[in-house]
Amino acid sequence: MKTLVVSLVVLVMSVFVALAIKQDNGYVLIGYKQWTIEGSLAFFAFLNLLLFGVLYLLVKVIARLWNLPRNLNVWHDTRAVQRARQELTQGLIEMSEGRWKSAEKNLVRHVARSETPLLNFLAAARSAQHQGAYERRDHYLQQAHDSMPAADVAVGLTQAELQLGHAQMEQALATLQHLRSIAPRHTHVLRLLKDLYEKLEDWGGLEQLLPDLAKRRVVDQAEMTALGVKVYLNLLGAASEAADSKALGATWERIPLSLRRNVELIKGYASFLKARGEEDRLEKLLRSAIRRRWNDALVELYGRVTASDIVAQLSTAEGWLEENPRNPILLLALGRLSVKNRLWGKARSYFEASIGSQPTAAAYRELGALVEKMGESALAVRHYKSALDLISDIPLPEELPDILGQGQLEGSYKQRAVHPTDVNPPRLLVERRAPKSRLQEQR
Repeated sequence: MKTLVVSLVVLVMSVFVALAIKQDNGYVLIGYKQWTIEGSLAFFAFLNLLLFGVLYLLVKVIARLWNLPRNLNVWHDTRAVQRARQELTQGLIEMSEGRWKSAEKNLVRHVARSETPLLNFLAAARSAQHQGAYERRDHYLQQAHDSMPAADVAVGLTQAELQLGHAQMEQALATLQHLRSIAPRHTHVLRLLKDLYEKLEDWGGLEQLLPDLAKRRVVDQAEMTALGVKVYLNLLGAASEAADSKALGATWERIPLSLRRNVELIKGYASFLKARGEEDRLEKLLRSAIRRRWNDALVELYGRVTASDIVAQLSTAEGWLEENPRNPILLLALGRLSVKNRLWGKARSYFEASIGSQPTAAAYRELGALVEKMGESALAVRHYKSALDLISDIPLPEELPDILGQGQLEGSYKQRAVHPTDVNPPRLLVERRAPKSRLQEQR
């Protein structure tokens, strides 16, 4: 379009010039000594333009010849850069195909002329890593850093990933900690550091990292909660084994409030308190958690606790019946607490109510142990059998009591009736029987 406009303008101007010359060709006279030159003005103007064009072309040719060496160097450099770009592309393709040795050669062959030497060296370092050439890998990483010192984070991340791939945990930890000091908000650095702490089982270091992980949203909320529970469960476990009796409580107190209300974390802390025999603290923990938010698993644990004031503990649990009158787990827990209070009749009623609401192996087992203690061996056998039927795919035959002796059968049932996950199995099975008359009075 531009050429067309220029052509039209030149054509119009030519027409005007031609018309002007036609009307008056003009006259030019040039004299020098005895020489004179005369002619038309139009011819003189045309001759001047022609000479100007010839001189312009001559000067341009001379300038080109003068700049020829420099132009040759520029052309050579341009070719080298283009070739380096092609080698980079080829090297990246070979990396994708897994041809590490060839990729490394292509990546470093023309790196001096590359427009992006950082990419060449980082890719060459990865190729060397896959060949097991760790010294060359580190050399390329150093050259990458030297080629662009401002890209310290990119080089450090590549170095950390390669060190992790080679299981160089300590070196990777040092690299990532350095990166965190210079780029504390970099999410990928935080994610790699999180994964490394988990592999090293450095729960203290991971605990310090949790606030940054949450603030930068490195992981989603569900994963963040699971990670926090995992970290503090391990820290609580370590504190429970410490010689300092206050270590476990101090660890629990520094856990964020939102996590202290997590059921899995409460159950883990409860198991550690149970192992250390801190029944009163365990009772208080479970009582507060259950009042805050009802949970059957915590209620079941509450029934296994033996606090110093078991009467008050039973009264507390019975207070929950108003809102949960037919909850089988609560009824089972009340039965166990009644046994601890030696209230055999009440315990039996609670166990039977739990079974009536929802039959469970645990309730049948507890009821069987209780009635056996009360001298009703045949009924205890039936309860044990019901418990085994609930936890076994193959029910016991009805004629089994006729095949085996009563004493042998009871011993077999009592051995199998204790559930493997029972934190505090009833001690009724191993206690000496109380006089029957006393039991009947209490019933």
